[in-house]
Amino acid sequence: MKYYLIAGEASGDLHASHLMAALKEEDARAEFRFFGGDKMLAQGGTLVCHYKELAYMGFIDVALHLRTILKGMKRCKQDIVAWNPNVVILVDYPGFNLKIAHFLRDNTHIPVFYYISPKIWAWKERRIKEIRRNIDELFSILPFEVAFYEQKHHYPIHYVGNPTVDEVDAFIRENPLDADAFRRKAGLGSLPIIALLAGSRRQEIRDNLPRMVQAALPLAEEYQLVVAAAPGIDDVYYAKCLQGAEVKVLHGQTYNILRYATAALVTSGTATLETALFRVPQVVCYYMKAGRLASFARRLFLKVPYISLVNLVADKEVVPELVAHEMTVENTRQHLLSILPDGEARKKQLAGYELMAQRLGEPGAPKRAAQQMVSILLRKYNSKLES
Repeated sequence: MKYYLIAGEASGDLHASHLMAALKEEDARAEFRFFGGDKMLAQGGTLVCHYKELAYMGFIDVALHLRTILKGMKRCKQDIVAWNPNVVILVDYPGFNLKIAHFLRDNTHIPVFYYISPKIWAWKERRIKEIRRNIDELFSILPFEVAFYEQKHHYPIHYVGNPTVDEVDAFIRENPLDADAFRRKAGLGSLPIIALLAGSRRQEIRDNLPRMVQAALPLAEEYQLVVAAAPGIDDVYYAKCLQGAEVKVLHGQTYNILRYATAALVTSGTATLETALFRVPQVVCYYMKAGRLASFARRLFLKVPYISLVNLVADKEVVPELVAHEMTVENTRQHLLSILPDGEARKKQLAGYELMAQRLGEPGAPKRAAQQMVSILLRKYNSKLES
């Protein structure tokens, strides 16, 4: 069968690549065409547009590049129609993908599957109308989404497990423990590690990393600070944000850093989940300008009590969340001290991680998603596997 996938950022590229690998196991003749990235390209098929060409965040950034985004969207629509796949699989990236889904519903008979649901449970809940109208099948990776969609909105979905569980599990199985070898290769010293994960976008890094460093620097005689660099962000930008502080920046080593870290300061996102799955105690940090106003807006518009996936999955506060004006240097430092060895919050947080992991379920999310997708295409949409 012919599968057209659309992923708009690094995490989507990663998850989509694993889904593609699983689809190939279910469908030996699978053909792929996609908007995505290098990891998807490694699975084979045709890369129509790299996500970096359209990766803009925030109202001003989007407005400045609106012509480029609209041009990319038009190109995507035309390419899908010309290729006429058996299915279009959307991966997160709702601002772009939901518009593609609307176009396909109005202009084609191509089924549309959504892998990794838009986070409408957090904001823009009105998008349920678009999803109900334009998405044929939704494959969720967060257990609490089942109740949100099926009980609250009476829209049936498929919970397949969380692919981050697979990614962490595979890394641990394929990489034997060897802290000394990692430290030598990375140029690190012998002190225990405090990991700094300041987000994947420049704006997040600019706003969060300097405050993280200021909070942790007084511990520099006992711990070494290590930044897990985001894909596509160069050392020059990190140096600008670090302002001369002696902090090691490592690229492509996030999982190794987390595996050997004692504690972490983490900007909200999938990184909070990854940190928890490695059982590293963390403080979730998300600074925003005009902090008190941002905190008020959060209470007004955010529909969930937490911003970190760890707390959302556990349905209670497992990790502290310092958001907007709450993320001061002093506040961050005090919470960090509490999760270091012998810290009063460390043991309780680790116990909370076990609850979160239990709710996420076992590895196998991409395989389960691929099996269900192929089965649905064969059963409901009269697709056929080529012999």
